[in-house]
Amino acid sequence: MKKDIQNVILIPTDFSEVCENAIEHGAVLAKAMGSTVWLLHVINKDTHKYLEEKNLEEGSIDEMLNKSSTKFSKKYDIQVETFISSGNLFEKIKEVNDKLNAKFIILGTHGKMGFQKIAGSYVLKVVTATNTPTVVVQKKSNTAGYKNIVFPITSATKDRQKVAWAISIAQTFDATIHLIPKYESDKFLKSKIMTVTKQIKDIMAKYDIKFVDKVSSPEAGNFAKQVIDYTVDNEADVIMTLVDKDKSFFFSSWDEQIIYNSSQIPVICINPVDTKKSSWETSW
Repeated sequence: MKKDIQNVILIPTDFSEVCENAIEHGAVLAKAMGSTVWLLHVINKDTHKYLEEKNLEEGSIDEMLNKSSTKFSKKYDIQVETFISSGNLFEKIKEVNDKLNAKFIILGTHGKMGFQKIAGSYVLKVVTATNTPTVVVQKKSNTAGYKNIVFPITSATKDRQKVAWAISIAQTFDATIHLIPKYESDKFLKSKIMTVTKQIKDIMAKYDIKFVDKVSSPEAGNFAKQVIDYTVDNEADVIMTLVDKDKSFFFSSWDEQIIYNSSQIPVICINPVDTKKSSWETSW
């Protein structure tokens, strides 16, 4: 039996600047959604190396977690719990999330910053192994929530699986969703995208979600770049994307460009579920 999603936000941290920013993002979400934040540190060889270099005892990890917990619980008036585990970073994140069945996971990442290097392979593994929406955060802060959500639409019909999460976040922050259908010259793909876009618009209207429609341009080239440029130009807060879980070890080119964008825009990664129709799709 599938466990119900708990109103919990899981945030792994190695205490780097970008992970502190991830906690900030998670705290803003938790405040708006009435969620509990769980801060997790996984002790591994990187932790031991860090402690040795800083001449610190292992107990310092507990102190650092409690410091972050106190800081953000007071700042946002939210409940923050802490948890320490030992072992493989990815395996422990998955193990803890399997127990918590969190609503969101927030991952702070930027290249190889932070002593645990929570980056590329870990992001993909977490997204594809947990089926939990994962917000990938770099250094760009967000203390006001997600008021403008960029929602690219491709010919993949699984793009519709982003809708439920987009609606949930939009309702939480009274946000506007920016729909960007990809331009396709092929008649079949163009028709497919038009159909999916209309279905998405209809469900947005049904739930009284504010949205705007921006058609991509064939002259502008790379679609990922268009999405990122649009997000920057319109000062949007986050991009929602699907991660191709068939890519077992590497991100697709699209995923990499969006997730590791140089503008440091946060990205909500959804791992599409292999079902014929989800419960909310049946209402279409």
